[in-house]
Amino acid sequence: MPEISYSKKNDQIECVRYKDWQKSYPPHTHTDHLMVGYIEEGSVCIVLNGEPAIYRAGDKFQIPPNVLHEIKTIDGQCYSMVVLCIQVDESECTDDYEDAVARLNELRKSILENPENIYLIEQMARDACISPFHMIREFKKAFGLTPHQFQMQCKVRKAQKLLAEKSASEVTYDAGFYDQSHMDRCFKKLVGLSPKEYKKAVISTAQE
Repeated sequence: MPEISYSKKNDQIECVRYKDWQKSYPPHTHTDHLMVGYIEEGSVCIVLNGEPAIYRAGDKFQIPPNVLHEIKTIDGQCYSMVVLCIQVDESECTDDYEDAVARLNELRKSILENPENIYLIEQMARDACISPFHMIREFKKAFGLTPHQFQMQCKVRKAQKLLAEKSASEVTYDAGFYDQSHMDRCFKKLVGLSPKEYKKAVISTAQE
């Protein structure tokens, strides 16, 4: 039976185990987290910065922080894998961007810290001192996602943290979603589970 379990080792390391899993995950990033994985059974395609690679049972993989990637099933087959999510100090991450992109990095941090806030593209562009069109293009070039995609991702990440202590209905507005159905759609697309399913998985793991 397919299942996913979460185990938090400490504030810096979380272990996620996928058993007989069959879900694909759209392009996304893990902000300031290094992902180290091991394929236990089956095979999976991981697309890293647009480059696909097949990983089979016994293979290991690594995804650097803030790098765009996606996970795809192969011919609908199931896979089992273990992934360690390791938080890293942002100062340790390579940053070769010039001044314009440095401003975009400040914008990224602002979204990350308060994803629930209403932050219109026009205001983002003013804060980055560039036009809205150019800001969206440069943000995606620098971080792999548009500002809107990144904000939605950050909302889901915040919801994941809040679900450990609150109900899904309470988390909806605290994480900045319009309503419960909006959160359910975004959450399941990124995590592969509904908020309630995720909360159940986290609670069951904590009780073991």
